[in-house]
Amino acid sequence: MKGRTLVAWNLRRLRTERGLTQTQLATDAGVDHVHVGALEREIKSATVDFLDKLAAALDVPIADFFEVPTRGEKRPGGLKSGRKPSSK
Repeated sequence: MKGRTLVAWNLRRLRTERGLTQTQLATDAGVDHVHVGALEREIKSATVDFLDKLAAALDVPIADFFEVPTRGEKRPGGLKSGRKPSSK
């Protein structure tokens, strides 16, 4: 697995495990949410400084972005979307 793919995989996995949206993570890390989305879609790569900010916001070591998934592991999905139930 290429480095960019590995970072994207683990970023999404770590973010969704914590129930954070891209915007929430970006706000916590003090970075632009557009860049977080671009990383997850493998459109952009990240500097070590940027990964440090994300790792701090997720409370994980930076090495967690380079964890190789087990064979057959499904790609992390996004958060469930939807609205709060209406009060009708």
